[in-house]
Formats: sequence, structure tokens, C-alpha cells
Amino acid sequence: MYAVIFGKNPKLSKAEFYSFTKRFGIKIKIIEASRNWMVFESSKKIEHLFRRLGGSLKLVRIEGQGEDSVRGFEYVRLFTVSVYGREDWNLWRKLGSEIKRAFRKEGPSKFFKPARTYAMPSELILKGFPETKDFVFLFGERVWVGETIKVADPFELKKLDVERPVQRPMLSIPPRLARIMVNLTEVPQGNFLDPFCGIGTIVQEFVLQGLNAYGSDSNPKAIHGAKENLKWLKKEFRTKRSAHFEVCDAKKLKKCFRTKFDAIVTEPYLGEPLKRNPSKGEAIQMANRLDRFYFSVFESFSDVLKRKSRVIFVFPAYRLKGGGIYRKERKWLGKLGFEVLGRYTDFEERHRLVRDIHVLGYRS
Repeated sequence: MYAVIFGKNPKLSKAEFYSFTKRFGIKIKIIEASRNWMVFESSKKIEHLFRRLGGSLKLVRIEGQGEDSVRGFEYVRLFTVSVYGREDWNLWRKLGSEIKRAFRKEGPSKFFKPARTYAMPSELILKGFPETKDFVFLFGERVWVGETIKVADPFELKKLDVERPVQRPMLSIPPRLARIMVNLTEVPQGNFLDPFCGIGTIVQEFVLQGLNAYGSDSNPKAIHGAKENLKWLKKEFRTKRSAHFEVCDAKKLKKCFRTKFDAIVTEPYLGEPLKRNPSKGEAIQMANRLDRFYFSVFESFSDVLKRKSRVIFVFPAYRLKGGGIYRKERKWLGKLGFEVLGRYTDFEERHRLVRDIHVLGYRS
């Protein structure tokens, strides 16, 4: 039995996890779910696949229920405690003391954690592995007790972002989100295209996952940067595959590609940077202007997609000056043969522009 700990956007992380299990043919039975975590049984071991998740922080092996389950932990000299569902410093100290008492017959042990942090960050766990173990307590309808066996690697994601030779900090999608979007396709293998690839963040995720990777952009300078970044990726991560790039208008894809695609994953042009939060009327006007462009883009998608393919597309939504978010409904997608299967937002509190991530099925 496992538990997965979701990241800072639990709704999106949970959607990714469900799509991930379908993508890799993993059957799961949910035992208990909370906003930030899920306990489940799995039809197969998933440790080796966990690194392919972008929105989950930890994979936990469940040892039992109730605090007495600490007696089943394997002795280790150094350990830490992560608590989810409770924020109680005294509880954390109590749990750590119980583990020390359980270990006393085996030998001395000590536990540590940053002050007032109730769940151990991945960065510190990675620095301590394998010498330090992270014991996890999940407080829901029941108390689940386990041990962290895999963590997301923030150092790898940071390297994919800031150590590339060509960067566009204000325009590039985060590697974490690129990984989430690839999983949302539920497509395990095949031809994947990013028609607004920029410097290649999503395309590099295609390559890291061993997919047939294609990227295009109307800006020749961006394509040059994407190629340079893929050369760097091959050297630093020893990837065996490469990618095919084209300078191409996303409204004219059939002129650039003879290939039919199993999935399109992309973040397009989302409009000019916002200097302030718009009114609802202003948001509607901006969305309508961009939709005239997006309509032509989706017509072009129809020319290069296989039947029953998937599209993960970021539309803009807007945080309004009076509060709330404006997210437009786009009935024209159905007229072009695209069915909305899911919608998820992703943004920081400081952002005026919100990513409205659409999971779309192409049925024509």
C-alpha cells in the first residue's frame, strides 16, 4: 500500500496522478483521500515511475494504521518526521519520541527537522538519503503511518530551468508544469508536438520521457534557442532521443509536418503582460480577441492530429480587480471536434494572468 503527497496545487496534482496511472496502465484502489494526500493500493510497483510525476512531492510506503505502527519501522540512526493533516509542534515531538523508544533496543537514534515545519521538504530529504529516513504520519479518518521511499527532485527541475544555455524567464513554462501537462495526455507513447515551443521547455520533457518529440514556433530565434537547449539536454542528461524542430506558423501546421500526432501539448501566446487586474468587461474583451487567433490554431490542429488524440492547451484566465477569476467557456471547441475532458487553473497569488489548462479529446 502506498500514499502520494501532492504539491502546492493539489487539484491539478491529483488530476495528473489519475492521468499518470492510466498512462502507464496502473490500476489503483483508493483507500482514503484528503486534499493534500491519497492512500491507495496499486496493481504494480510504481517506485521507478514516480520521477515522471511533476505535481507530487513524495511517495510513501504505508506500514500500518495508528501510532503503534512505529514499532514496525526498520532501525536507522538518523530520521525525521513528517506530519500531514495536523499542525501541532507537541504532536511532532511526541511522535519522534515514540520512534526513538521503539528503536532503543537496536541502538541510539536522533531525529531532526526545521523549526515549525511539520512536513520535511524534499530538498532536505534528498540531502540526507540514504542515511536519513523520513517517517510519515497522515491524519485523516484514520491515522496512516509510513516511510518516504521516493521524493520529487527539485534540483533536477531547477537545473532544467535555470542551467540551460538559452533562457526566457518571463515567457517559459516551468519544467514542473511541462511534466504535469505531458501526463495529463494519458498517452504513453507516440508523436508529441508543441506548436508554440519557444526555447523548448515542453519539448525537452518529451525527450526526457522517450517520446517522439516535435516542436515548432514562428520565431526563428526561439527555434535556434530550443535546438541549443536540446544539445545541452543530451549532454547533461544523456538522452538517447532528439527532437525535430520547424519554424512554422501554428495556423499552418500541415504545411510544415507530414506527421500525424498522438498528442499536442502547448502553452501559446497568452496576450500582453497585464499592468493591473482587469475588470470583467476588460477580461472578456481580451479573451475574445485572443479567441479569434486560437480558433484558427485549432483548425490547424485538426489537420495534423490522429483520431482520438489528446490536446493539452493553456488558455488565459484573468484575476479580476473586484475579486474572482474570469474563465471563458469556449463552445466553438466542440464545433471543431474537440471535447473538454478537464479544466484546471495554475497560478501564484501575485499573478494577474491565470493559466486555464484544458484537457481536450479530439474525436473527428
